[in-house]
Amino acid sequence: MRLEKKRCPKCHRIIEASPAGVLPRCKYGNNLLAHIAVEHYVHGTTLGQLEKRLGIGYGSLVAGLHFLARLFEKVPDRLVKEYQQALVKHADETGWRNDGYNGYGWLYATITMSIFRFRATRSSAVVKEVLGTARLPGILVVDRYNAYNKVPCRIQYCYAHLLRHVQDLEDEFPDNEEIRQFVAALAPLLSSAMSLRRLPLSKRQFRRQARQIKRAILKIINAEAQHPGIQGIQNIFREKNKRLFHWTEDPVIPADNNLAERELRPLVIARKLSFGSQSNAGARTREILMTVLHTLKKRSGNVELSFKSALDKIAADSKADRYTALFKQAPSAVRRNTS
Repeated sequence: MRLEKKRCPKCHRIIEASPAGVLPRCKYGNNLLAHIAVEHYVHGTTLGQLEKRLGIGYGSLVAGLHFLARLFEKVPDRLVKEYQQALVKHADETGWRNDGYNGYGWLYATITMSIFRFRATRSSAVVKEVLGTARLPGILVVDRYNAYNKVPCRIQYCYAHLLRHVQDLEDEFPDNEEIRQFVAALAPLLSSAMSLRRLPLSKRQFRRQARQIKRAILKIINAEAQHPGIQGIQNIFREKNKRLFHWTEDPVIPADNNLAERELRPLVIARKLSFGSQSNAGARTREILMTVLHTLKKRSGNVELSFKSALDKIAADSKADRYTALFKQAPSAVRRNTS
């Protein structure tokens, strides 16, 4: 790239044109930075593979990603506020090592955003960090992990976890006739509850069929059982009844947490390939850029092109709002966010 350079005839100062598509004090162009970030944090390409493919040193790749993270470090906080107001929210977590120590990767997601956190703990403090303590609208869909017990909104437990629990009971006691009959009756109902919202039904039809499934489930749950394994599952439904049937109210509320579980799978693969983050700075960079890029992927047709466009806007105006550069404007109705 050739840049025009001239000397001012009055002050004799040399003035050089700014390169297009390059951020101030940045070694690489926006096109390359966007490609590296998306390949690594969205498509799961390791930095070692990118080093070989692009001919750029590992240290330079890391420095470039840290630079991008500093550029967008305040964007996740704005997304957290949107997440809190969403009508349907999902959350899940998985193991993630940092600097050789065990830790956890947390995901908070809706259909329009993905917020990641990498922390050393699996305690409720991380949940409080994102959801706060003030009463919130909407439903949080999760498994039965205790860290979510005190969230300031209603909870819907994931039926996929309950279904596995039910099926495991039969695997554990394959010769028990009572268990076989219990599983044969309850498992199809749990599956039907999860798949009902995908059927072409009006809201009225959905609610009618949902109530029928709920009544059938409760009939099995309230039936007398002899085996302690069956009683244990029955007690879950009896004791947590208020967290198990929000899905019957509206088809936008899922009976499963599949959205979060699907989004966590690439992180599980990355953990197996990279063994986690190598430092706190690396975990922080991953947290920011995964949040930005996975949210951008949900809100745009081409995440790499959209990310480059945002970088170009910031290169042209260093004071440009980072959130607006990425997402143009906040969703007009955050409360419409559903699963």
